[in-house]
Amino acid sequence: MSPRGDVLVEPPELARELAGELPPLVLDVRWSLAAPDGRPAYRAGHLPGAVFVDLERELAAAPSPAAGRHPLPQPGRLQAAARRWGLRDGRAVVAYDDVGGTSAARAWWLLRWAGLNVRLLDGGLAAWREAGLPVETGEVRPEPGDVVLPLAAGRAGPGMPTTDADGAAAWPRHGVLLDARAGERYRGDVEPVDPRAGHVPGARSAPTTENLTPAGRFLPAAELRARFAALGADGDAPVAVYCGSGVTAAHEVAALASLGVAAALYPGSWSQWSADPARPVATG
Repeated sequence: MSPRGDVLVEPPELARELAGELPPLVLDVRWSLAAPDGRPAYRAGHLPGAVFVDLERELAAAPSPAAGRHPLPQPGRLQAAARRWGLRDGRAVVAYDDVGGTSAARAWWLLRWAGLNVRLLDGGLAAWREAGLPVETGEVRPEPGDVVLPLAAGRAGPGMPTTDADGAAAWPRHGVLLDARAGERYRGDVEPVDPRAGHVPGARSAPTTENLTPAGRFLPAAELRARFAALGADGDAPVAVYCGSGVTAAHEVAALASLGVAAALYPGSWSQWSADPARPVATG
C-alpha cells in the first residue's frame, strides 16, 4: 500500500468496506474551538454505524498551564475509551469529521501512538455526502469492545514519535520545526486562546489549512510534497510539528505521513509553551 493509502481512505472505498464481512469501526470526531461539543451535529447526521468520540473528554487529559489545553491521555484511559467505542482486536478503524480531518486527525494520531493502524476519511462528511452515500441520524451505542492497545499493555507498537518543550526549543538547530497554526497567530498579530502571542523561536509557519483543497480534501500528493519541500520538510532533516494544543498539528503529521515523511508531534504545543514565562517567544 502507498503511504497515502495507509493514511487516507476515499468515500467509495470505505462504503465497500462497510458492506463487507468485517467492517471498520468508524469514529465521528466533530470538534472545533468554536463548537467543542460536536454531539448535536453528530446526532443530526453521521456515517452509518459511526460512533461519536468526545475529543475533550476521551482524546485528552485534563488541561493545565503546565501540560497545555489538550494533554495526551494516559494509555489505559485511551484503551477504556476505545472499548466504549466498540473497538475489538483485529478490527480496522477510520476517523472522520466535518472540518477536513483537522479534528479527526487527533484520533488518528492517538490510536497510532498507542499502537494501532488507523485511517482518515479524506474529505470527511462532506465528501461522503458528495459521493451520494447515506447518513444516519440519532446515536449509535455499540457493544463494548475488547481491544488491547499495545502502548497500554506495555508492548511496542507502530507508535508515533513525540517531543517536549525542551526538544522543540532545540529542534531548529538540527531539523525543521513546523507551526501548524494560522499565520496571524504564528506572527503574533493575534492570540485568541493562549497566554502569549507569537511562536517558538526558529519554527516555520505551515498552517494546517494549507494541506487541504477548498473542498476540504487533502491536496494531491505532488502538491503536498512541493508544499513541504519548500518548508524544508522533505524528510532529509528531522521534522517536528506543533499547533495550539496538539490537535491540528496531528493533521500536519498525517499529511507528512501520506508522503512517507515521519514527523514528531509536540503535544503540549503553544498552549504549554506560552504559559511558561521562561520560554522565549518570537514574533513576525
